[in-house]
Amino acid sequence: MAKVALVQIPCPFLDRAASFDAAARAIAKAAREGAELVVLPESFIGGYPDWIWRLQPQGDRTLTHTIHERLVAASVDLQKDELRPLRDAVAKAKVTVVCGINEREGAFSRGTLYNTVVIIGPDGTLLNRHRKLVPTNPERMVWGQGDASGLRVVSTPVGRVGSLICWENYMPLARFALYGQGVEIYVAPTWDHGDAWISSMKHIAREGRCWVLSNAICMQAKDVPADFPERAKVYANPEEWLNPGDAVVVDPTGTLVAGPMHEERGILYATCDASKVDAARRTLDVAGHYNRPDVFRLEVNRAAGTPVHFADEK
Repeated sequence: MAKVALVQIPCPFLDRAASFDAAARAIAKAAREGAELVVLPESFIGGYPDWIWRLQPQGDRTLTHTIHERLVAASVDLQKDELRPLRDAVAKAKVTVVCGINEREGAFSRGTLYNTVVIIGPDGTLLNRHRKLVPTNPERMVWGQGDASGLRVVSTPVGRVGSLICWENYMPLARFALYGQGVEIYVAPTWDHGDAWISSMKHIAREGRCWVLSNAICMQAKDVPADFPERAKVYANPEEWLNPGDAVVVDPTGTLVAGPMHEERGILYATCDASKVDAARRTLDVAGHYNRPDVFRLEVNRAAGTPVHFADEK
């Protein structure tokens, strides 16, 4: 049995230090409440680029350039250990953390950003980094395409944890890549929300016979920092909900056990029992006895020349 915490609070857009501070406070609070796993939403560090759904790429080119320049500055270079403030906060709280970040490529072009989710162990060790495989629609003007090097499930004190970001969860083969590694706690940080999204989370839990945790940055236009470029133009109505949150926890039968936490800032708590996964897979194990590896085969190319065949992997 493990207590989990889904953080649903506003994010300081375009400010890495402020994002780290907000994350650290939320992690510390959740840890004091007894949480062992804390989940922060998609692109929480640096902020989700909501403005891309509002501005025209050509007509607002000067403004989008200015905003993007600040997003690059707010992103995280893992090779330079710019994640250190978050890792230190995790180690201090002694919990496992899943967190979305804006990642800047540290080895090659330096100009490409990625929508990345990291899993950090209770000692502050970076256990996994996964970059979103396909940014959605206008997101492709902000983030590059990720690869499968981080398409992994890792062992943690709360169970085997894996994560896909937002609409990656609509990619059946990406889901199966996690199922094939025995995921027990499936984390889906997102910018999506509403009944359709929640139904998808229920389906994934029932399909994969795993716990599913999903949350988004919850904020109104008035939560956007005052120094955001041309804030009054981009976010004219301060009461507008940019994202209502809708954090949920779903058990391995597809039953909603916590949430949705709608238009409410805070932390959603629930208790997850990883042992229920094995019991649920007695009748349906899509990567086990309900699989037909003689008929279907998934190959995941994690790195050049090293494909993984899930039908063969032990």
